[in-house]
Amino acid sequence: MTKLINLTVFKQFFRSSSAGGILLIFCVIFSLIIANSAIAESFANFLNRELGFNTAYLHLRYPLILWINDGLMAVFFLLVGLEIKREIIEGELSSLKQASLPVLAAFGGVAVPALIYALFNSSHPETAHGWGIPMATDIAFALGILSLLGSRVPTGLKIFLAALAIVDDLIAILVIAIFYSGDLQFQYLGYAAAILALLIVFNRLGFTKIWMYVLPGIAMWYFIHHSGVHATIAGVLTALTLPTTPGSDESALEKLEHMLTRPVNFIIMPIFAIANTNITFESGMVEGLVSNLGFGIIFGLFLGKPIGIFLMSYLSVKFKIAQLPENTNWTHVLGLGLLGGIGFTMSIFIALLSFNVVAYQTEAKFAVLVASILSGVCGFLLLKMSSKKNQIPVKEV
Repeated sequence: MTKLINLTVFKQFFRSSSAGGILLIFCVIFSLIIANSAIAESFANFLNRELGFNTAYLHLRYPLILWINDGLMAVFFLLVGLEIKREIIEGELSSLKQASLPVLAAFGGVAVPALIYALFNSSHPETAHGWGIPMATDIAFALGILSLLGSRVPTGLKIFLAALAIVDDLIAILVIAIFYSGDLQFQYLGYAAAILALLIVFNRLGFTKIWMYVLPGIAMWYFIHHSGVHATIAGVLTALTLPTTPGSDESALEKLEHMLTRPVNFIIMPIFAIANTNITFESGMVEGLVSNLGFGIIFGLFLGKPIGIFLMSYLSVKFKIAQLPENTNWTHVLGLGLLGGIGFTMSIFIALLSFNVVAYQTEAKFAVLVASILSGVCGFLLLKMSSKKNQIPVKEV
C-alpha cells in the first residue's frame, strides 16, 4: 500500500514537473523575445527596481531581481529539500541498493563537467571561479523533455532521472553554500544556527503544524542572507527538519510538498526563467562561445555530463554495487546522461553567483542556453531512436 502511494506521489510530481518544464521552454523563448525587442531596457530597469523597506533593525529593500534569485529561489530549494528528504525516508533513495546508482551517477555527472571546465579555465583567473556552472542538472527541464517520449521509455528510467537530479541538486546546493557565498558574518550565522536548532527540537517533539517550521524558516532565511552564505540554503535546511514517516498517512512534509509543487513549477520557475534568460544578442556573443568560458560550459554540460553519468553507472553495475532499473539498457543511460546536460536554470543561477562582470554573466548564460539545447535535443533523439530497436542488454556488462 505504501509503495503504491509513493508511486502515485512520484507520478504526480513527474506530471507537474514535466508540464512545468514545457512551460519553461515557452518562458525562455518569451524572455529572449523581450530581451531583443524595443522594451528590453524598460524590462531591465523593471528588474532592477528596488522593493521592500529598511528600518533600524530590518533591512529588506532589494532589487526585484534579487528577490527573485534569493527569495523565490529559496522556495524552490525548499521544495527540492522536501523531495530529497521524502526520497531518503520512503522513496528511491530509501535503501543503499536503490540509492547507490543515482547517487554514484550524480557524482560522476558533477565531477567530470567541473574537471572539463577547469581544464579550459584554470589558467584564466577571471573565469576560473565558474567551475560549478556545468555541474547542475535542471530537474524540470530534464523531466519535461523525457515526458515528451511518454511510454516509449521505461518508468524505471524516469525514476532514475528524478532521483539522480535530486542528488545532483543537493550537491549543487552544497557547492553554492560552500564556494559561492560572500564574506561570512558569524553573528548572523549564529542566529540562523539557533533557529535551525529550534526546528530540530520541534521535529523531535513531534510538532506537525507546517507554520511552526515555515515561519522560523523565513527568519532563518533573513539571517543567512545577511551572513554571506547564499540564502537559498535556508529552504533546504527548513525542509530537512519537517517531519515525515514512511506510512500511508500524509505527513507535514508531504502536505507542504503538495502545496508547493504546482506554484513552484508553474509560477516561481517561469518567473526565474523570464528574469534570468533575457539575453540580448550582441555582436561578438557567438564568438564568445569559442572562448575558454564558452568551451568550458558547453563541453562540460554536453560531453561531461553524459560521460560522467554513463561511466559511473557502468562501473557501479560492473562491480555489482548497483543495478540498472528494470527494462533499461545502456542506450537509455547514455540518453539520460545527455538530458542531464540540461543545466539551464541551475547553471544560470550558479553563473550569476560566479561572476560580477555582466559580460561574463551574459556569455555564460548564452553558453548554458546553447549547451542545454544541444543536450536536450540529442538526448531526446537518442531515446526516441532507442525505443524503435533492440539495444545491448544489461546482462552483457
